[in-house]
Amino acid sequence: MERKLINRWSMVFVAFVMMLCVGGVYAWSLFNIPLLEANPGWTLGGVALTFGITVIFICVGGIVGGGIYDKIGARKVATAGAIIFGTGLILSSTATQIWHLYIWYGMLAGLGTGLIYGPVLATCIKWFPDKRGLISGIAVTGFGAGAMISKPIVLFLIANYGVSNTFLYLGIIYFVILFGAAQLLVTPPVGFRPWDWRPRAGSVAAENVNFTTGEMVKTKQFYLIWLMFHFGCIAGLLVISVAVNIGTDLVRLDPVVAANIVVAIALFNSMGRIFWGGFSDKIGRIRALTVMFSLMALAMFLMSYIEMNYVSFLALGSLVGFCFGGFLSTFPALTTDYFGTENMGKNYGAVIFAFGIAGIVGTRLAGMFEFTQAFTYAFILCLIAVAMSFFVKKPGLRELKKNEIPLMKLESSA
Repeated sequence: MERKLINRWSMVFVAFVMMLCVGGVYAWSLFNIPLLEANPGWTLGGVALTFGITVIFICVGGIVGGGIYDKIGARKVATAGAIIFGTGLILSSTATQIWHLYIWYGMLAGLGTGLIYGPVLATCIKWFPDKRGLISGIAVTGFGAGAMISKPIVLFLIANYGVSNTFLYLGIIYFVILFGAAQLLVTPPVGFRPWDWRPRAGSVAAENVNFTTGEMVKTKQFYLIWLMFHFGCIAGLLVISVAVNIGTDLVRLDPVVAANIVVAIALFNSMGRIFWGGFSDKIGRIRALTVMFSLMALAMFLMSYIEMNYVSFLALGSLVGFCFGGFLSTFPALTTDYFGTENMGKNYGAVIFAFGIAGIVGTRLAGMFEFTQAFTYAFILCLIAVAMSFFVKKPGLRELKKNEIPLMKLESSA
């Protein structure tokens, strides 16, 4: 009876609020200078490594949380994530050695973020089988907007209370919000569908196929999806991680002026998550991804071979953010379309690991090569992804027989 009274849009609101909180981890760069000033023996490279560790453990948390979520539901997993995330931030306030931050912020806060991100996203998608792309976009927009929302809060706390106390206060605030919001999460009944929604003719069988993670990784579709996501994230994170440096070194802008690209990318990143998610609901995930990768390839090509000015720099950076945001909303929906909702949490946890590895590869490309050379490599990867998109087909009877998925997992379409 409880589930019948639930407004499924309330789950989207709860998810958005939780994503705003954990998305604050992407404001890490705001801590770099204050931490260096408070700890003269530390280096920028050492402090910045904290964020790289965070990204890796977000992915680890996504895999772990996904597996647990499929067994015990979103509420318990998100509650555990809230406790771990809040504890990580609070303990970060006690850090006296840089490796303390690696453990408290990088590992604990990252793990807590992953435990929340995957299950919360999976819950939203399960409530909206009719709008998977759009809902995925709205949910992950909260994650992308988290850094923008937290920026003034972090700067105010650092200026008035110091960097250590900022970790403490943020940990308490985020814990209270996340813990409370987690109690409102409800997983829909198995096979839930809105009363007024009917899948398109010919798609019912596919809707009812549920691959376990072990079965999923035996399909070629998984590896094509994983590599496409990986290539797209490399291109996006390559630009996002050093956007200001591109403006100052390549476009020769004043640092204050170049910093405008951060706001532009963040804005179009958020817009892209909603736009591409909804657009993919209408034209199909693969078609939408083909367009996204084509546009990303165009942006990488132009950034490699034209002499950018301020306007073209903002335009191309915004295009990169717009497409990158689309990747983060479309791939979760695609994973569900292809491999089902039953094990979506763990399945997408395996897919999103492509993002974590791309975080390292993309930033390394930016550091190892000239910017224009790095853009050329990213351009090639995006072209490969475009080509791969023509070979990605929804798993069918061949995969079902090959992996010996029990027939009861495929309901009759009659």
